Amino acid sequence: MPQPPRVLSALDVARIQLYHLKAIIIAGMSLFTDAYDLFCIAPVLKMLGEIYYHEDSIGTPILSIFYAIALLGAALGQLIVGYLGDRLGRRRVYGLCLMIMVISSFGCGFSVCTSRRSCVMASLGFFRFVLGLGIGGDYPLSATIMSEFANKKTRGTFISAVFFMQGVGILMSSTVTMAVCSAFKTAGEGSPEKTRAAESDIAWRLILMIGSIPAALTFYWRMRMPETARTVDLSSYQVLPLSLNLLH
Repeated sequence: MPQPPRVLSALDVARIQLYHLKAIIIAGMSLFTDAYDLFCIAPVLKMLGEIYYHEDSIGTPILSIFYAIALLGAALGQLIVGYLGDRLGRRRVYGLCLMIMVISSFGCGFSVCTSRRSCVMASLGFFRFVLGLGIGGDYPLSATIMSEFANKKTRGTFISAVFFMQGVGILMSSTVTMAVCSAFKTAGEGSPEKTRAAESDIAWRLILMIGSIPAALTFYWRMRMPETARTVDLSSYQVLPLSLNLLH
């Protein structure tokens, strides 16, 4: 019976090394960013209601659409990116997901209109859906990459450490929102109503764009990650020199 390439056995029994910690940080920051981007929308919608809808209610249908649109993109992204990761390689598709998340986070903040609410909401909805595609791809790839780099003994612990960052991202989304709103409120004291409205319009955009920072900070490391050994065609017994070098 064919035996697995020696690199897989080496990874399974490898002691904890620096590359393990790097993988935890890279994958963990991915889930941190995913959680931040998904959960920051609730207070942002509250701000949008105050800025663009005034006395009118923003409406349950609109709220439901914006809560669901990124999740819909995430569900689709998981299916597409999971398939592409198996076909094209984890590292390459992982980098693509990162770029989608960074660009769409900035797109959410730079929603093309500043006056017409229908234009603002349509633009924001589009970029939230695209952001969901990146998030959906990031979730399975982060878990898969971490599990394929980890050894047998600590695999569960390492994956738990990665998913722990999801909770941190949720907390950070609330913290950043409160900090940004507090800063703008303090700076706008005594300003005319029109000026405060303009500042509030900047605040929600800033909150959304901040979500791109954690992902961008790990870009260099993510692009330098070697392909995971299990992505190689095992039937050909190819060995990944880069993966083997990491074990020394």
